[in-house]
Amino acid sequence: MNTFKISSKNLVRNKLTTILNIILVAFGVGILSILLLAANQIGNTLEKNARGIDLVVGAKGSPLQLILSSIYHIDYPTGNIPAKDAYKLAHHPMVKRAVPLALGDNYNGYRIVGTDTSFRNLYALSILKGNFWQKDLEVTIGSTVASESKLKIGDSFFGAHGLTGNGDIHKQHAYTVKGILKPQGNITDNLILTNIGSVYKMHEEKPEHSAHHAPLAEAKEINDKQITALLIQYKSPMSVILFPRMVNQSTNMQAASPAMESARLFSLIGVGIDTLQWFAVFIMAIAALSIFISLYNAMKERKYDLALMRCLGASKSKLFFLVLLEGIMVTLTGACLGLLIGHAALEAIGAYQESSQAKLTGLTTVPQEIYLIWTGLLIGALASIIPAMQIYKVDIATTLTKDR
Repeated sequence: MNTFKISSKNLVRNKLTTILNIILVAFGVGILSILLLAANQIGNTLEKNARGIDLVVGAKGSPLQLILSSIYHIDYPTGNIPAKDAYKLAHHPMVKRAVPLALGDNYNGYRIVGTDTSFRNLYALSILKGNFWQKDLEVTIGSTVASESKLKIGDSFFGAHGLTGNGDIHKQHAYTVKGILKPQGNITDNLILTNIGSVYKMHEEKPEHSAHHAPLAEAKEINDKQITALLIQYKSPMSVILFPRMVNQSTNMQAASPAMESARLFSLIGVGIDTLQWFAVFIMAIAALSIFISLYNAMKERKYDLALMRCLGASKSKLFFLVLLEGIMVTLTGACLGLLIGHAALEAIGAYQESSQAKLTGLTTVPQEIYLIWTGLLIGALASIIPAMQIYKVDIATTLTKDR
């Protein structure tokens, strides 16, 4: 468009309009990019952390809260259940594997999880350095815990009561780091693992009774003890129907399905996501209308220039595609800028997240983002077609002889 003879006033106005159009497109694409990235990462996190877990059994309360606290470790537990009752369920004929969890303490926001060797098998954990815990007060930490807390093999630390904060520190006993896990890409990267006996010891008034580091198979010997939850794998597909009903109806515990509760969680999140998506689409529709109006008005002002270019040998089709290209370049620039803004914004959001259990990052891409670029190109083309068709209506003789 550099050959067009446009007054300096119109040139400045056109440039400002172009910049505004780019900003509108970038804003809409940026919002859609953030939603795509966040939804993809949340979905992958939910899938990875719940893989292999068919059911969670815990204290009665909110099923969603039970799932969030026991699998994703981003909420408070619904309470505790008797260890002897958990032992009975673990040996039920419908159960293939039962993994006990004892929660209640943290170290700098990282949850200390009391469990047994079945937890290693459930998540296929492997050691990067050191060894798995063997005795009370020995811990094996996730890769993220090790890198961010600077804990090393042989280091000692005190846990704090509660799942967040360091207000009530258990200074009577110190944990010792015995091993660091290889990065797993799931919630275990953010956990501190120990045996259930260590959790009991931290909360006992008489610390001499501390030999409870055995797997859940020996929990029958500690009838007065409690655990937080039980992660269960079924033996057969029939268990999906029968086992949860049996737990909910014949015990004082509740059974929650990760698949059902994850779907429910996404449906709750989806309301807000859908609203933002429609808002982004509305912004991009405004951008398309703005591009259409600006190009249409520009064609009226450029009739003389178009006629002159026709005289100099430019064909109608060449000028048509030139105008079309202008609209496409505006939306393409806006779309690319929007993707950059979306990634940068999500990275900033992740950096300021308080929870370390479900970090969001902008340093990744999803295949669906290519559709945002194609959408930007389509919007630019559609908004430019009618203004570009004005090329065919320009009367060369009339336009050039008319006083300008």
